[in-house]
Amino acid sequence: MTERTLSSKPVFTSKNFSVRSDQVRLPHGPVTTMHVIRHPGSVVLLPMPDPDHIILARQYRYAIDQWTWELPAGTIHSNETPEQAAVRECHEEIAKLPQKLELLKKFFPTPGYSDELMIFFRLTELTDPTHAAETDEDEDIKAGLFTLEEALLLVANDSPDMKTALGLRLI
Repeated sequence: MTERTLSSKPVFTSKNFSVRSDQVRLPHGPVTTMHVIRHPGSVVLLPMPDPDHIILARQYRYAIDQWTWELPAGTIHSNETPEQAAVRECHEEIAKLPQKLELLKKFFPTPGYSDELMIFFRLTELTDPTHAAETDEDEDIKAGLFTLEEALLLVANDSPDMKTALGLRLI
């Protein structure tokens, strides 16, 4: 809570985020109610087996009722660093382990109603794991290898995913 928060009540809690109803004093004086999604943060991965290729994940997104090709991503768990989350998500979503992580950029995707911070990492020197990762039961993911040109064309023509469009521009 910030010094502007006069009171805060939980509205909803899920495994990855919560919604709060806060009474706040705005910087210019008025008191109002703000509903905020509190999120622990997420990692967005740019897994690159070589400088000319990237691995994307194809998965079904219920909220938009579509299959999308997108950069692998996931929520940072409470017991891990962003780097640990990036390695875990890489293992879970594309069955690779990165030997090298490079922090690219951090963005708030929707600061009007959420405090989620997306942390973008380039992952290189990808190796095959010795064991399969545990996957989330709500995920059905297929990894695909694309040239950077193919990935940019895919986003321009077919993919509605903003984090992927932005992430590919960071390379």
